[in-house]
Amino acid sequence: MVVRRRKKREKMRGSKFHGFAKKKHRGRGSKGGSGMAGAGKRSAHKKFTVLKEYGGEYFGKVGFSSIMKIKEVPINIRDLPDQNEIDLTKLGYTKLLGKGEVSRPVKIIVKKASKSAVEKIKNAKGDVIIK
Repeated sequence: MVVRRRKKREKMRGSKFHGFAKKKHRGRGSKGGSGMAGAGKRSAHKKFTVLKEYGGEYFGKVGFSSIMKIKEVPINIRDLPDQNEIDLTKLGYTKLLGKGEVSRPVKIIVKKASKSAVEKIKNAKGDVIIK
């Protein structure tokens, strides 16, 4: 016959504190929280488990959120379609940049344009209209 040791919880049934001091091990506070509770605090083993599982970006904020939400959509001269008159605002572009060459006169309507782009189009006897 095998002699089995009684579990502590069985042995302590009826005793008020189950072998511990009065308050230290009594309530749910001694459990340490549920789930991920306390993972970012002083509990080292929880923190390292989370870092191992999810990586370094789990805690804290990363980067910044720009206040300026309006983004420019640029297009270079070399990428312009082969037309005599081009309305870039209808095509969804907001700025004309000067990379590339212009060989023929072109009329372009756009919100913004760089100095070099305007200069190249003027040299090719074209016109840039800025809305």
